[in-house]
Amino acid sequence: MHNASAVGAARINVNIGNEMHYETIRNRLTHLAGEAPDSNAIAEATLCTWGHVADRLVPVIGRRGIDALFNRSLHVTCNTFPWLAFDVDEVNGAAQLAGLRMRLAGRDPEAAAEASYVLLVTFTVLLATLIGESLTERLLEPVWKTPSANSEEI
Repeated sequence: MHNASAVGAARINVNIGNEMHYETIRNRLTHLAGEAPDSNAIAEATLCTWGHVADRLVPVIGRRGIDALFNRSLHVTCNTFPWLAFDVDEVNGAAQLAGLRMRLAGRDPEAAAEASYVLLVTFTVLLATLIGESLTERLLEPVWKTPSANSEEI
């Protein structure tokens, strides 16, 4: 398996923060998908995570900003995972997320998990280039943090 954070960062010629930040993204997806997840669980974990990311970012960059960054992240990620490419008809955010879910659910779990991870890392890197690494980390830290057994899920 390759270093997905390096893949995502290299594709857009940017590298932010330390690698531990990227591992928190992977850990969050793993936590949400559960033990020995299938592709459907990975797709659901990915969409759940995107929902939390959007909730945190709408007040800062707006729905259009999130959609633009998502589109760019998906475009960049398609260089590594061409099967994620979407049709021109899938122009609104809801259609794109439904398409993403369908594409992830249709792959083997390992490929779906890696594509989800690279997409989220790429989004995070692009966001950091827009608003800065520090603000990106402050805004998204609650999303990436895996809750303890005693805490409530985001």
